[in-house]
Amino acid sequence: MAGTVTTVVAPKQGQQSFLTSGMAVIWAIALAKLAFHIYFNNRYGYFRDEFDYISCGNHLQWGYVDQPPLIPFLIRVCRAVLGDSLRSIRFIPALASSLLVVQTAAIARAFGGRSYALLLSAICVIVAPQYLSNGSVLGTNCLEPNLWMGCAYLAILAIERDNPRYWLCFGVIAGIGLEEKYSIVVFGLGIVIGLLLTKQRRVLVGNWIWLGGLAAFLIFLPNLLWNMHYGWPFAQLMHNIRAEGRDVVLGPLDFFLQQVLIVNPIAAPIWLAGLLALLFSARLKPYRFVGWCFLISYSLFFVLHGKVYYLSPIYPVLFAAGAVVIELALDRPDTASPLLGWLKLATAAVLVAGGAYLAPVVIPVFSPDRFLVYLNHLPFKLPVTEHSHARAPLPQWYSDQFGWKEIADEAVTAWNRVPADQQRDCGIFAQNYGQAGAIEFFDRALPPVISGDRTYWLWGPQGYSGNCLMVLGDRKERLQQLFSDVEYLGTSAENRWASEQQISFYLCRGPKFGSLGVLWPKIKRWS
Repeated sequence: MAGTVTTVVAPKQGQQSFLTSGMAVIWAIALAKLAFHIYFNNRYGYFRDEFDYISCGNHLQWGYVDQPPLIPFLIRVCRAVLGDSLRSIRFIPALASSLLVVQTAAIARAFGGRSYALLLSAICVIVAPQYLSNGSVLGTNCLEPNLWMGCAYLAILAIERDNPRYWLCFGVIAGIGLEEKYSIVVFGLGIVIGLLLTKQRRVLVGNWIWLGGLAAFLIFLPNLLWNMHYGWPFAQLMHNIRAEGRDVVLGPLDFFLQQVLIVNPIAAPIWLAGLLALLFSARLKPYRFVGWCFLISYSLFFVLHGKVYYLSPIYPVLFAAGAVVIELALDRPDTASPLLGWLKLATAAVLVAGGAYLAPVVIPVFSPDRFLVYLNHLPFKLPVTEHSHARAPLPQWYSDQFGWKEIADEAVTAWNRVPADQQRDCGIFAQNYGQAGAIEFFDRALPPVISGDRTYWLWGPQGYSGNCLMVLGDRKERLQQLFSDVEYLGTSAENRWASEQQISFYLCRGPKFGSLGVLWPKIKRWS
């Protein structure tokens, strides 16, 4: 109609960017991944290390022999809010693994990626066995990729937006990372050396990156002081593990092949393309320091004989870079063709199919019997990180989810056989944190369990004299060297899938070593 003015209201920039960039789809995928983990996260049982985190969470302090304090603190909070079920215990890893999908897509967008790059990078994270594993069991690995990628994203934004204030945020996330797992030091060192080796070294003369370093140090300081106070327990632990030769040491080829395996062999061309692009592409030249960071981190973990999964937190940034260069190659105007559209779809479909094929390796989709059948049809052998794991019927990440309830149940039966007049000064002694934590978790009516393993040793004999001990997991002949009276109390029911299939219990009286306080320094087990 004449004289009528039509006003078109454009959507807000933030809304338009979110909807048109593909991030809405990425968030939907992340939510689906969260639901997937929540569904499958109670198929077997509690994992050995989960008992360690729960026990440490019951004794909040600024450090522990085998870990910084963040995970025990978070599980303490999570249990208070959600309870003690398997799904509750594993909600944090499920959430973290799902958020990693969003973080990776955000990095791809920061690199200049559009919808397909975001989707492709997200799929690579979804199908990586290591990240599926991280979302399935509570551990220090579960938050590590999120913290590394949080730092990587902030470093990329600092360069992309020419805003050095992001380096302060980088330092805050790095400090939190140090309170979660110490290996983020390798990543931080890789970033610094990477900056020195590129034109981005100019940021090192500014104040903000040093303020970020100071922030990281101050956040880490309580744990550093804790370690100093107790004589560097973590360093002692690592030294003893290496001295005993417990870990499997890999050669250069095997180390690389297992890197390929843990983040899915089908996705290898994408992260390799990302690495090459970061090192040589003119488009990604401002971020070349990230490529150097990977090479430095890879070299350090190999030289130091780190376990293969120690490097896994860095791969999302390579997936993001690889997805961006693949999108650019497929969207070039001079090569436009309907076949390229099908190639995009086929690439995503092959990745998803490969991820589904490998998922049962780390997600308990099958029963143990069916899993062994599945395992026999895989075209490769699963990696073994410790020599003792090679004897287990199932891979260690599965076998350590069985047998703990049987041990805890037998602990109650054995305890009821201890004369009532002796129970008051009778301690329960376990050989390792798995046994101790399982008994405390399942049978809270029993007295606190003591042990010489890891942080349990620091917690001490808890006032017991040693005149009466219920000891599990040791040989009668060895116990008779320490006590004048050793009585068999029972053995836990056998669980053929467990790494510790059966555990015997003994009532030990008449110590030959004097008091338990005298013996305690000799039973320290930091290995």
